[in-house]
Formats: sequence, C-alpha cells, structure tokens
Amino acid sequence: MRRWIVLLLSFALLLSLPTAASAEGDGGAFTVDTKIHDVIDDPAFSGFGRLLFPTAFEIPERLPIKELYYILPAYHSINPENAAEVLNYLKDQSEDGKQVFYDIYTEEEKAADPSKADTGLFFFRGEEGGKFAVLSSGIAFRYVGSIHDSFPQAYELSKRGYNAFALVFRPGKISGCEDMARAIDFIFDHAEELGVDTADYSIWGGSTGAHYAVWYCEQGAEVFGGRDHGKPAIVVTQYTASYEVNPNDVPTYANLGGRDTYCQANAKSRVADLNAINIEAVLDYFPDCWHGFGLGIGTEAEGWINNAVAFWESHMNA
Repeated sequence: MRRWIVLLLSFALLLSLPTAASAEGDGGAFTVDTKIHDVIDDPAFSGFGRLLFPTAFEIPERLPIKELYYILPAYHSINPENAAEVLNYLKDQSEDGKQVFYDIYTEEEKAADPSKADTGLFFFRGEEGGKFAVLSSGIAFRYVGSIHDSFPQAYELSKRGYNAFALVFRPGKISGCEDMARAIDFIFDHAEELGVDTADYSIWGGSTGAHYAVWYCEQGAEVFGGRDHGKPAIVVTQYTASYEVNPNDVPTYANLGGRDTYCQANAKSRVADLNAINIEAVLDYFPDCWHGFGLGIGTEAEGWINNAVAFWESHMNA
C-alpha cells in the first residue's frame, strides 16, 4: 500500500510540473500559443512589457498571441507567427545585454503627466553607424498597434542594416506629434551612444502614425516642442486619410489597399497633389487589401517594404 501511495504522489508531482508550453514566460522562446500576459511579464521586458501591446484596454488573461486580432480592431492581415518572431528578436536582444527600450521622458516628466508613462522607443538595431528610421503605428487616435503596424516594419529594416525605432506614443492629435518630436530629439541627442547616422533619416507611419509623419514635416518640430533637425529624407505613409499638402512636405512613398474604405480618396489624391507641387510621391496600390495590412504577409502587398526602402535609398545623399 505504501508503494502505491508513493507512486501516486510521484505521478501527481509530475503533473504539477510546468510543461515547456506553460513555461514560455520563464525563459523559453515565444510561440503563437504563448499567452500575451506571459510575454508582458517576461523578465527580458521588465518595466516596459506592457508597451509591447495596446495599453488602451484590458487584455484577457489567457489570450494567446495567435488571437492577437482580438486586441487589434480595424487591422487586417495580422500575422501571429511574425509577431512571435519579432518578440523573440527583442527578447534575444535583451537577454544578450542589449537595451531594446528607451524612455523619451524623464521620471519627473512622467510624474507630472502620467500619460507620458505609456511612451518610449523600441530599438531594432541595424549596422553600427547605419542610418535610422522612426516608425509609428495607428490606429484612429484610439490605441497604439505597434505589434502589428511598426514593430514588424522596424524589424525588417534592421535586417537590411538600418537602425529602426518604433515609437509608442500617446494617441492624440497633438500629443502623438509631441512624442514624435521628443523621440527624434532623443535619437539626435544620443546618436553616438545608439550608433546611428543622423543624415538622411526617414519617418514611417501607418494610419494615424502617417498623420504624425506628415504633420511633423509640414508644421515643423518646434510647433510640437521639439528642435529643428532638418527635414527627413523621405516619409513613408501607409493607408492614411491625411490629405494635407504644402511646400514643407518631403518625398513620399505611400501604399493603400483597394478595399480600404477609410482612406481611399485621400491617399490617392494626396500623392497626386504632392507631385503637382514638384514633391516626388509614389503610390503602391493593392486592390484586394484592406486597411491596416501591415507588412502584408500572405497578401498581394507582401514585399512592399522593398519598394519603400529603394525609394528611401534613392533620396539619400552620397
């Protein structure tokens, strides 16, 4: 009888041990089955894990990465496998001793305005001394969808040797631009430490983030509390409803999905209007894509980032 009791207790102990899947938040690689809260709580992201995902609403405790669409309303072509790959890159970088997140406001500034606590830059390293890009996501001034709409693009740029900074901002029409101005100030101020070349920088944005890129150029950094560092070489605007055009604009690469009911008219007319005032602008149009397709993995838009990079490179000074 004692032997059976020992066996049963041993079996119960085995059942209580965490499996590889349940231990992913404690050092293992993330998969699409990893719970989002396990990513947030991973020691590699201590102090900023919450900013990897939208902070505007509660994330269900047991929601896995494969159900990311649940917390990204109005986005399309969400790719959980790509999200897991990007998160693993950041985790590996952090565990290798490389800083992946930078505050753009001081502790005193965040204490005075608690909304500034939900801001910062995620750094996707390229080559030492490589040029840099700042990327902002949407969506609709309601929440920040970096995990789909700026992290993946930043990761792709880093693989091409460029230093990419994904901005987590306050989703307001003025506050978002203020955060962009502060972020660009931060990068210029710490360029040597970060190992970036500040010449020919670029600004990328999807949806709301594209508005910030346009407004930053058109109105100037000083309007938003920043300093003048010269215009970016280009801006990249994905699926934006922005329609403003003025002489302060810079060469623009844009893309748009044919099923995008939010931005259809404005995105097309803005490119035409830019060319009409002799500011080069190009549009990649994907008839079967919806709003917020990100990298467009698995759609006709997949590979658009190669065109955007080529456009940027064509506007770099030798």
